[in-house]
Amino acid sequence: MSPLFPSLYAAEPREAIRFGDLSLTHAELAGAAGSLAGRLAGAGRVAVWATPTPRTVVGVVAALVAGVPVVPLNPKTGERELAHIVRDSEPTVVLASPGDQLPPLLGGLTRIDVPLAGTVTELPAEPADETPALIVYTSGTTGPPKGAVLPRRAIAATLDALQGAWGWTADDVLVHGLPLFHVHGLILGVLGPLRRGGSVRHLGRFSVEGVTRELSAGATMLFGVPTMYHRLAEAVDEDRELARALAGARLLVSGSAALTAPDHRRIARATGRAVIERYGMTETLMLCAATADGEARPGTVGGPLPGVDLRLADESDGIGEIQVRGPNLFSGYLNRPDATAAAFTEDGWFRTGDLASVDEDGQVRIVGRKATDLIKSGGYKIGAGEIENALLDHPGVREAAVTGEPDPDLGERIVAWVVPADRQSPPAEADLIQHVASQLSPHKRPRVVHYLPELPRNDMGKIMKRALHV
Repeated sequence: MSPLFPSLYAAEPREAIRFGDLSLTHAELAGAAGSLAGRLAGAGRVAVWATPTPRTVVGVVAALVAGVPVVPLNPKTGERELAHIVRDSEPTVVLASPGDQLPPLLGGLTRIDVPLAGTVTELPAEPADETPALIVYTSGTTGPPKGAVLPRRAIAATLDALQGAWGWTADDVLVHGLPLFHVHGLILGVLGPLRRGGSVRHLGRFSVEGVTRELSAGATMLFGVPTMYHRLAEAVDEDRELARALAGARLLVSGSAALTAPDHRRIARATGRAVIERYGMTETLMLCAATADGEARPGTVGGPLPGVDLRLADESDGIGEIQVRGPNLFSGYLNRPDATAAAFTEDGWFRTGDLASVDEDGQVRIVGRKATDLIKSGGYKIGAGEIENALLDHPGVREAAVTGEPDPDLGERIVAWVVPADRQSPPAEADLIQHVASQLSPHKRPRVVHYLPELPRNDMGKIMKRALHV
C-alpha cells in the first residue's frame, strides 16, 4: 500500500497544520510524529486525549505511522463511559499535552507528553491495508458505546473518493473548529488535508470571527456542522466581512446532520455561495457527497461516492433504510462479534439505520433515523425531517425537532419541539400546526407543540431526540 500520508514521507516544506500562532510543515510534522512513533512501536493500542491542539494531531499521526491503533478520547466524556471505553479497548499508553489533567482511571496507562519537534531519518514502512488505524466509539443510544474498528483501507478509500468529488488538492487550505475525537473533525478535517498534502487551520474553538479571519487570509474550504452554519447564517446578513469571506471560499461543506433549508437560503442569498452536504457515519466513513461542480440542493446529500454501493431496503412510499457496502466500511465492532453480525444483512450489506429516498437523478435525501425519525401516524409513514424544515420556514421558529409519541387512535402522533425566535412572544401552537398543514399536508401536522429554550445536542451539534420528553 502507498503511504497514507505521502507528503510526510516526502518531507514537504509547505504548512501542514496551524493552531493559532503555532504551525508545523509536513516535514516538521514528520519529524515530531516519526520520533514519537519509535516510542510507540509494539504498544498495542494507544489512547489519545483528544483536545483541539496540535499535539493531538502529532500524537494521532505518530501512532498511525507506527502502525498502532489509535483510540481518541473525548475529554468531556463522563467517568462511567470513559471507564467502559478504556476497559473495552485496553490501551497501554495515553498521549496527552503537557499540563493536561487526566482522570485517575487513566493512571494505569503509560503517559507520554507529545512533543512538537523531533528528528527522524526515515519513517517506518507503511502497514498493510487492513491494519486497524482508529477505534472510534459510537454514541451508546441502546447500551454502552461500541468501538468501530477503522482500517487504513477505509480511511484511504473515503478520502480519495472525496478528492474526486470535491476537487481536493494540495493547494487547498481547510478551516474547521470541530472536535478531534470524531471522524468528521479528525479523519475528514485533519487526515484529509494531510493525505492531500495540503493544510488545515484549526480554530481551537469555533467562532464566526475565526471563520472570517481564516477565510479572508487565504483558506479555501470550510467544514462545519449545522449548528455552526446556523450561527454563520444568523450573522451573514449584517456582517459584510463574513459575507465576503464565505463568498471567497472554494467549498463550504456541512455534515453530521441535515442543514436546514432556511440556513441554506440565507447563506446563498448573502454570499452567492451554496453550502454542500455529505453523508456518512462512524462505521462507514463517507457514503455520499454533493460535488463541488454540481448543483447544491438543500435537503440532499448528493449521490453515492465512487466505490460505494447503496440500496434502499424495505422501501415503502419511496422511503427505505440505507444499506451500503464498499471499501470505506469498518472491520467490525471491537470485542462485539454479535453486534458486528447484527449490523450486516445476510448478503453482506451494512444496515445504517438511516431512512432516505433517492430521486431520479440519484440524489439521496435523508429522512432521518429508522428508530427515531420515522413516524407511523394514521396509516402513513412520515419523515420527521420534512416537518422540521416546514417549521423552520415559519418566521417565529429558530430551531425545531419533531418526534412521535404513542397515540391510541393514530398509532403515533406528531410532536413538535420548538425554540422560538422570540422567547417572550412565541408563535401560537395553532399557528404552527396550520403552517405545517398548509406547507405539507394535514396528516403531517403536529398534534402537540412544546416550547424549549434550546434543543439538547451532542458535541457534533446533532439533536439528541431521545432526551426530548415532557
